[in-house]
Amino acid sequence: MAASKRKRGGEGPADKKGKKGKFVVNKGEAQVETEQASRNEVLVPAPVSMGKWTNKERVLIFSSRGINFRTRHLMQDLRTMMPHSKADTKMDRKDKLFVVNEVCEIKNCNKCLFFEAKKKQDLYMWISSCPHGPSAKFLVQNIHTLAELKMTGNCLKGSRPLLSFDPKFDKEPQYALLKELFTQTFSTPRYHPKSQPFVDHVYTFSIADNRIWFRNYQIIEEDASLVEIGPRFVLNLIKIFQGSFGGPTLYENPNFRSPNLHRRELRLAAAAKVREKQMVKELQKIKRKEAKEDVDEDVTADVFVTPNEEKPVHIQTEPPAPKVVKKNKHKAFKRQRMQRGRR
Repeated sequence: MAASKRKRGGEGPADKKGKKGKFVVNKGEAQVETEQASRNEVLVPAPVSMGKWTNKERVLIFSSRGINFRTRHLMQDLRTMMPHSKADTKMDRKDKLFVVNEVCEIKNCNKCLFFEAKKKQDLYMWISSCPHGPSAKFLVQNIHTLAELKMTGNCLKGSRPLLSFDPKFDKEPQYALLKELFTQTFSTPRYHPKSQPFVDHVYTFSIADNRIWFRNYQIIEEDASLVEIGPRFVLNLIKIFQGSFGGPTLYENPNFRSPNLHRRELRLAAAAKVREKQMVKELQKIKRKEAKEDVDEDVTADVFVTPNEEKPVHIQTEPPAPKVVKKNKHKAFKRQRMQRGRR
């Protein structure tokens, strides 16, 4: 059917109830009366979903400079999973975090996921409600991306997820605040233009070992079982701030240990092991020296030694008598041999 023509700048059709189409039941007979034609008219049904996109949540996902490949792939996976997200260029390290609020305002976003890299090995994640707050800072650990996991699960791109939270989120106030932040950030708004009207996967947020574990599962239609899709990561809470990327501290995790302190303790433990080995070697050397001295002073060494008889000391006062030397001692024998030879 041809599109309805209207002038540029003019208003479109006022009602969106449904389009009318004429279908002739009997082709052989000509239409005589208008009443018969009106009877044969069939209304095309209106769209099933008449909802409007009212929840205009938009999430800005970007990072600072200095991130590694694993963080970059994680960001790309989150953008794929969240159709209501937006991307931006990396932020310079010299800029302060308050600049992120201005970037969100320019991008028309009211939520932000900011990944901050330090020392090219530590990754911190900020989740904030811009521009008034609150915001939370996490240390991201045990990152596994979609390409790395190679899970058997799969889901429709752009479909809306279910959010599953651990019962501990309702028992403590700091976790209740984080639950509200996660709900507003990770849930896809209803009737979003880029979303699909299906629910086929679940985001789970579970608490264990004072950390928040994130998992993504597919819902299988046959038996409603779960198969992991990925990505997966662990969030270690550091602080919760009243404002966006700053402000008064609402909560500070007493169990958090900075990665710098953890690495320092590992280095000190390795140095202590080396010092212990050196002390063991020195003790072994000292023991060996003491063992050699004991062998030299062995008491049983002279068990089989017999005492010699004491002889009187003789002092020679006169020179010894000279020995008589016989001249031509062997010549007689030589003459005899010569005579025998002549005979």
